[in-house]
Amino acid sequence: MTLTLYHTSQGIYISPLELKDTENLLELRLNNRLTHEPFEPKRDEQFYTLESQQRIINQRLEDALEDKAYMFGVYLLDGQLIGQITLSNVSRGVAQYADLGYLMDHRMQAKGYMTAAVGLALGYAFRALGLHRVQAAILLHNEASRRVLEKSGFRPEGVARQYLKINGQWQDHQTYAILAEDVLPDEHK
Repeated sequence: MTLTLYHTSQGIYISPLELKDTENLLELRLNNRLTHEPFEPKRDEQFYTLESQQRIINQRLEDALEDKAYMFGVYLLDGQLIGQITLSNVSRGVAQYADLGYLMDHRMQAKGYMTAAVGLALGYAFRALGLHRVQAAILLHNEASRRVLEKSGFRPEGVARQYLKINGQWQDHQTYAILAEDVLPDEHK
């Protein structure tokens, strides 16, 4: 899928991760391994290999073809990969929603890049995919993600008890959601 969405004033773009991005994705994961560990599932050593990252990209490319998930790299305008954002668990029929997940290089946080990337991903979700809702769940203590979601217009909906097993423990998550009409109000009158 050849698709690139730009937020030039913020200095970033998102584009689907492809096999040519495998080394950069692995480097992003390795450079952020310790920083992201408290916010992610436990990963074995095999996860931090080129082969594993290739499998992930291949799976997400297949998922996109099947309208199940869409994984984008977040890039600076010079082409440097600084993050990843994914619309996953796409549900059609009467649901028309997806889950949103993302990660940002810890050296690039607090610069507005992820908020801009979320805005681009939401535009894609609501306009190109025709979704009605995008939802996200974050750890209760993840203040950086909370700021990104709230700045992007997501609303808190409640706490999901022991929602995901993060860093080896079942942990509560704050759930958030945004609707197409929150982002595209004129198109939903």
